[in-house]
Amino acid sequence: MSAAQPSVFARIIAGEIPCQRVFENEHVLAFLDIRPLAEGHTLVLPKRSAARLADLTPAEAAELGRQLVAIAQRVVAVTGAAGVNLLLNDGQVAGQEVPHVHFHIIPRQAGDGLGYRWRPQDRNAADLEALAARIRAQP
Repeated sequence: MSAAQPSVFARIIAGEIPCQRVFENEHVLAFLDIRPLAEGHTLVLPKRSAARLADLTPAEAAELGRQLVAIAQRVVAVTGAAGVNLLLNDGQVAGQEVPHVHFHIIPRQAGDGLGYRWRPQDRNAADLEALAARIRAQP
């Protein structure tokens, strides 16, 4: 996909590609994933095309967050999920395939076999404090 071509999400927002919409307002669209990991797997995205989370305005991010919570609550209520994973792949190296910010709401049940891998790394307190200080100092 070149920069001149709209992403699949831009085409869905424009109504060029059909989807099963579960929520829509002026700024946010949510629809069912066509290749779900679980029943109720829903994508939530801003209508304005933004490739990365940092590309959103504070107002856009706030509205996306508000609706993400509300939609997740609805998905849990309908599916009876015991929990959810909220997933954002931000950038290609993080697994983002469509260059448009989108969150996955993935309903979870005990024993559903989905899982994910964490590979925690040991760090000492001094290293953590130094990193925290650098993050706090970043404008």
